[in-house]
Amino acid sequence: MRTADGGELAGASPPAGRADGGSLWGVGGGGAWEGAASRERVGVFGRGLRARRPGSGRETHGAGSRGSNACCFCWCCCCSCSCLTVRNQEEQRPRRASHELRREDLPTCEESPSPTLEEVSAWAQSFDKVMLTPAGRNAFREFLRTEFSEENMLFWMACEELKKEANKTVIEEKARTIYEDYISILSPKEVSLDSRVREVINRNMGEPSQHIFDDAQLQIYTLMHRDSYPRFMNSALYKDLLQSLSEKSVEA
Repeated sequence: MRTADGGELAGASPPAGRADGGSLWGVGGGGAWEGAASRERVGVFGRGLRARRPGSGRETHGAGSRGSNACCFCWCCCCSCSCLTVRNQEEQRPRRASHELRREDLPTCEESPSPTLEEVSAWAQSFDKVMLTPAGRNAFREFLRTEFSEENMLFWMACEELKKEANKTVIEEKARTIYEDYISILSPKEVSLDSRVREVINRNMGEPSQHIFDDAQLQIYTLMHRDSYPRFMNSALYKDLLQSLSEKSVEA
């Protein structure tokens, strides 16, 4: 709009994002890109990706478009909102501690009396001695937690619980839960199994029995025996427990 002397009124041009002045996400030939396709892209990744105008190297929501209150494709209502927070939450979601159980019906901690000096001393004789009693399993599991590999013991315990079941429906439910928590490659608590064992499990998941994970359980037992058990014997956790019980024995 021009004044009588030929000048222009300040602010007369339509602001970005108005229906009469273009788009919040770009102008010209970018209409198709800035519509459904771009929103679908954001829907897939969910990371608050910034829009870029086709053919340019600039982001279209810089300082000039801040007043639109739309900081990205997430349709948030204020510029200081949400995108960074949502992105951080999504990135951190898989990083659950290995001891966090997703199923309440899986074993958590076995009740047991305090181990005796003789029992703790026997743990040094063999890994089987450790796994034979709840006290040994609890101590070893506490050590695995420090190495972020507690899922190995949790899987082994879950398989033991499955073997006790006789009801077909319960077996199927527990087998599915164990598979989702420890076998699926999408699980943060996935245990390390070879392809042959995985293939057999996948083939039998249609009609699982209480022994469907026997080969996998043996493989994880062997892994704990060869890999974690020697470090457990040399750990401060085991040595402190042994020393504490020895001192109590002397005092008695």
